[in-house]
Amino acid sequence: QVQLVESGGGLVQAGGSLRLSCAASGSIFRINAMGWYRQAPGKQRELVATITSGGSTNYVDSVKGRFTISRDNAKNTVYLQMNSLKPEDTAVYYCNAHWIVIGVALDAWGQGTLVTVSS
Repeated sequence: QVQLVESGGGLVQAGGSLRLSCAASGSIFRINAMGWYRQAPGKQRELVATITSGGSTNYVDSVKGRFTISRDNAKNTVYLQMNSLKPEDTAVYYCNAHWIVIGVALDAWGQGTLVTVSS
């Protein structure tokens, strides 16, 4: 239905920046919103940021003012610009696409990309 491929993770020092990309393919016309989640070792997956098809954005408090989610509709790609990175941002970051079909909520996930922030 919807396939997601992430890229852009890596190792960066605290205070540095990274940009994650998520390219969507398949039945992308169905997508209502896309977002980024992350899962640190030993912790549950948490929402980082979302962007709707109308362009509305939402962020978890811990990244507000540092991370920016955006989308390029022509490229079917969503980005997460991460600035002023902190060691606590270290996690596997997952791209998510969300849509609703006949009242049923559905999700697609990327394979994840590792972000490591060294102190």
